[in-house]
Amino acid sequence: MNSPQRPRTIVLVVEDEPGLRELVVDELTGAGFGVLQAEIGHDALSIIDSGEPIDVLFTDIRLPGVIDGWQIAAHARKLIPGIHVIYASGYAPDRSAQVPDSLYVKKPYLPSAIVLEIARRLFDATCQTRAE
Repeated sequence: MNSPQRPRTIVLVVEDEPGLRELVVDELTGAGFGVLQAEIGHDALSIIDSGEPIDVLFTDIRLPGVIDGWQIAAHARKLIPGIHVIYASGYAPDRSAQVPDSLYVKKPYLPSAIVLEIARRLFDATCQTRAE
């Protein structure tokens, strides 16, 4: 009898720079993650509100328009309390709006480092769940 496959981990990537977004998406899909993507905050909120399963939010902080990465993460945490959040920025932002247990990554970064950080966070969460 075949056992059901564990669903892939889904990562929502929010990045307004198309080249960088493509690099990150390629790295994540190559590592076996499912990926959703948005270029602006409004699109990210629409994806979050749609009920799509999302395990990890990887978002740029500064985005075009009125919705930034801080707001996206806060909204995501309200709807998906266990979502892992990783922020990225090329600037030195005031991180007072950062959601708890999240990570901030300074640009430039290696997309492979993001994959490793997501894998580490998922592994740590799995170990913690098993210990409880």
